Amino acid sequence: MEMSIREAQARFSEVMAAVMRGERVVIMQDGRAVAEMKSLVQRRKGGVNWEAGEALRKRRGLDKIEGQNLWPPEFDDPAFSRRVLGLED
Repeated sequence: MEMSIREAQARFSEVMAAVMRGERVVIMQDGRAVAEMKSLVQRRKGGVNWEAGEALRKRRGLDKIEGQNLWPPEFDDPAFSRRVLGLED
C-alpha cells in the first residue's frame, strides 16, 4: 500500500491495522518513497506442524510406549459419555 504523508496521518489507525495484518505501507512525498512501515512481528502461516510433532515424539522415544490406544472402543459413543459422567436417567 502506498500513500502520501498527509494521507497516512489522516488514516493512521487504518495504516496501523494494515501493518498489523502483515501488509507493507510505503509513505510517499512528491512521488518518492520516503518511509516504509512493516510489522516487526512475523506471523506464522498455516496450522500445526504434525511432522515436527511426530519427529519430536520419535526423538524422545514416545513412539515406543506400549498401549498407544488408551481409549476404549466405545469412547465415541454418546451413551458411554453419559454413563461415565453420571448423566444416565
